[in-house]
Amino acid sequence: MSALVNVVVIAAVMVLVVQRQMRAQRLDTERRFWLLPLILGAIALLDPQLVDHQHTAVSAALLAAGLVAVLAMGSVWGWTVRLWRAEDGAVWAKGTRATVAAWVGMIAIRLGLYGIGAALHVHQAGSVLMLGLAVMLLVRALVVNWRARALDLPKQAAVLH
Repeated sequence: MSALVNVVVIAAVMVLVVQRQMRAQRLDTERRFWLLPLILGAIALLDPQLVDHQHTAVSAALLAAGLVAVLAMGSVWGWTVRLWRAEDGAVWAKGTRATVAAWVGMIAIRLGLYGIGAALHVHQAGSVLMLGLAVMLLVRALVVNWRARALDLPKQAAVLH
């Protein structure tokens, strides 16, 4: 996939995700939350330019640093989402200002890593961003779903006693 197409796909997914996260929505914990990250990750991993073969070690280190950063930021993002149970028992979620700050932080980290790579003359394909986005979306969904299931624990404990 060309770099331009990767950037367009990444931008479209980011706009869609952020827009959806900033409005209240019913959370379906049985939904296949892993499907979009899986598809994005598979597309990214199929790119032969994921690692710059002229600077393999530095490129791999930057990729690893980026993945560690998105693991952390995906977790932070998942914890910034406000969750609540409605009167009908449904769990709802809505992003907060801290959610926006998490996105801004991730973009700043990503730009910093890109700057380091550019200074070291490492080619960084758009698939690196796509893989990072996939990992971040998956981690965020795992954290939010775990937190949503934790809302059920007091109710489940009462049933067991």
